[in-house]
Amino acid sequence: MINFQPIELQDKRAIEKCLAHHNYQSCDLCFANLYAWKFRFGTEYAIVGETLFIRFRDEIGSPFYLMPIGKMPLEKAFDLIIDDARQAGNTFVVKGVSSAMYNDIQQAMPDKFRYVHDRDNAEYIYLTERLKTLTGKKLQSKRNHINRFKTDNPDWEYFPLTSRHELDECLQMLEQWEDVKASAGTDGLSDDYIATRTMLQQFFELELCGGAIRVQGKVVAFALGEPVNADTYVVHVEKAYAALNGSYAIINQQTAEHCAAHFKYINREEDMGIENLRKAKLSYQPEYLLEEGILTLM
Repeated sequence: MINFQPIELQDKRAIEKCLAHHNYQSCDLCFANLYAWKFRFGTEYAIVGETLFIRFRDEIGSPFYLMPIGKMPLEKAFDLIIDDARQAGNTFVVKGVSSAMYNDIQQAMPDKFRYVHDRDNAEYIYLTERLKTLTGKKLQSKRNHINRFKTDNPDWEYFPLTSRHELDECLQMLEQWEDVKASAGTDGLSDDYIATRTMLQQFFELELCGGAIRVQGKVVAFALGEPVNADTYVVHVEKAYAALNGSYAIINQQTAEHCAAHFKYINREEDMGIENLRKAKLSYQPEYLLEEGILTLM
């Protein structure tokens, strides 16, 4: 069996050395995502033959794997995780397999696996320039929201997150955000809240990029992210007070203008099948959906 171990902050350099051997756009292949969500998925990793292996557990504790990334030939890498699942008495499942990944798998091992698309986990890919400028009739409403925000809040300012004090401001907003959810009857300490708090608390160690919007001396929106490859920036977190008209639209646009400025694409991750979130992500006119699926043995 593969000697998996819990993922820790000190593993960042070794893991990213392996992740340098891919050009996929999947947000799962960002270290901060793997680390910040480890409490939810029991994330474990192993490095064998300069290749990264990741194993998760779903909500009922069943294990699944990510696409192996590194120098090892795919057929050999898949033999290792198939054997790992077999020895543990588990069903072999690989999740988060993009179409590009599946094409590579098919080339190495034709017709060995069954591949089922998972629409709820498709990731939204946008052209950075389009999110920055919001040109065109289809994005007119976004421009209107931003103009309204600027009119209503003439003292607004965007600032990059570069100090512990600024991150603490975002943490204070996050706590208030969670209080609002609790008062609305939503359970506190959600998975998303814990992952976001982790990213803010260990922002510098995770080498994230982030920015925030301040109005009347208080943070009203912030976003966090990192590159996944040479041309794609991933937005992991975006928080804003929805009651403040245009707050989401302006942090989205400012992120494209600042953190993602040097990347061709922005990956805004999946909608998880949440209807309102899907509607919001589609409203920004993605360039394409990064289709993902689930891989099992034939």
